[in-house]
Amino acid sequence: MKKIFLSYALVLITFSGFSQNWLTNLEEAKEISANENKNIVLVFQGSDWCAPCIKLDREIWSTQEFKKYADKNFVMLRADFPRKKKNKLTETQIKSNKELMEKYNLNGYFPFVVVLDKNGKVLGNTGYKKTTPKEYINTLSSF
Repeated sequence: MKKIFLSYALVLITFSGFSQNWLTNLEEAKEISANENKNIVLVFQGSDWCAPCIKLDREIWSTQEFKKYADKNFVMLRADFPRKKKNKLTETQIKSNKELMEKYNLNGYFPFVVVLDKNGKVLGNTGYKKTTPKEYINTLSSF
């Protein structure tokens, strides 16, 4: 089953070019992290109301430079907390995001970026910075 899932994920990544592969489940992220020897980048955001979150997405996450690097070096995990009705998440996802918040973002900062190892141990954290994708990559990689 794992081989089928990983094969499917590889095909999906290959055909999606440099689209960001955001996961929403910590256990899945940890499994991929362990299998591929990559750290997890957990991003807490308010995608439809948090101005610095939107800037971080536009200036860092959405750039080809970051996407290319992240695809090879990170497992990307998102905990989104949208407020608009049209962006409402499932109850299961809302619960999962709240659990992540209780474990990794007790102060409720947005955006809040936490780098985790394959076991979910915190290696470091940061937030929005007016910087280049390369400098942001260097920050995340330094943890």
